[in-house]
Amino acid sequence: MNRSKFTLVSAMLIFGSVGLFVRSIPFTSSQIALVRGIIGGLFLFISSFVFSSRLSWPRIKSNLLLLIFSGLALGLNWIFLFQAYKYTTISNATIGYYCAPIFVIFLAPILLKERLHLHSVLSIVAAMVGMFLVVGIQGGSSGGTNILGIAYALLAASLYAAVILLNKFQKNLTGLESSFMQLGISAVFLLPYVLLNEGFNLHDVSFNSVLLLLTVGVLHTGIAYLLYFSSIHKLKSQTAAAFSYIDPISAILMSSILLHESMTILQGFGAVLILGAAFLNEICSRKYISAYEV
Repeated sequence: MNRSKFTLVSAMLIFGSVGLFVRSIPFTSSQIALVRGIIGGLFLFISSFVFSSRLSWPRIKSNLLLLIFSGLALGLNWIFLFQAYKYTTISNATIGYYCAPIFVIFLAPILLKERLHLHSVLSIVAAMVGMFLVVGIQGGSSGGTNILGIAYALLAASLYAAVILLNKFQKNLTGLESSFMQLGISAVFLLPYVLLNEGFNLHDVSFNSVLLLLTVGVLHTGIAYLLYFSSIHKLKSQTAAAFSYIDPISAILMSSILLHESMTILQGFGAVLILGAAFLNEICSRKYISAYEV
């Protein structure tokens, strides 16, 4: 494995572990999303000077409206994803979240005038069947909570699909520039909401909780994004697409090993259908759709 592949694998493994940390942080989803946006944005801004990848403000200005909408969608996407982690298993939340590429497949012909191929239609059908199997037929309060968590994950997936589609309309922006602005804009939108409605009461929060929150901001956002951008342009798009699925698979494995989360055989089959449908569509299309966790 060459250095670029190792770097991308490292980024995917970091992304895949974010749910383990979020589940242990006693802050609201919007507070976690705010800290992630602030720290991640600052980290990428500083990195642009350290690694001589200076941000082009004229390019950013010409795409500002798209960046504002995508930044807002990104912030809301994190909030719903973190809510999903609280109401269902990390495995279910991750699987629901990875419906984002399927949403893009469905909407691309409408918004981007792209042709809908047969394999894309089959991917959509397989993902729908897979999601039905993952949700299952569960009764009682725990079943309702599980379905609510998956609903949050699907909302997060739809918002990240919006980010992907909005990024398609950007012109001449690097991935670093786009992500820096989206992180910063998401923080700008979330800051007044958090301060007015929730605030930050650190008196009753343990040092370990604050450390976990900072870890999500520095490791799972700043460092992970930097590793991702330092490797992605050096790899073929099909290779990047294949390696991106280390994220959900590692999330499912880590939650199973560390949190002892379990899935039924039908749910496992549903997970294979969803992830397999998204993966095969990317390979068949010979096109890379960037649908990572952020």
